[in-house]
Amino acid sequence: MNMNRQNKLYEQSDSEIIQQIGKNYRLYRKRMGFTQKEVANQSGLSVFTISSFESGAATGITFASFVKLLRAINCLDEIEKLLPELPASPRALFLKQHGN
Repeated sequence: MNMNRQNKLYEQSDSEIIQQIGKNYRLYRKRMGFTQKEVANQSGLSVFTISSFESGAATGITFASFVKLLRAINCLDEIEKLLPELPASPRALFLKQHGN
């Protein structure tokens, strides 16, 4: 992520970030060809919850609910982008190479 985009992200409130994620989710859902009702049936969440999240009205969505929403539209692999696995530290690599 470039520094300008990262700085703008830090200038946003938590609610603003969640609202943007909701809008992005709607785009993903539609591109994948799912209706809100289909997502509700797959996720166990209500159409109202999904609609509120997508419109930015619900900014208190739980992470568990977000995972259910991603799973419902077959985009669960996108979750790995939030906190990708860290590479080994240089120190750990050194110790592994030198048998310590």
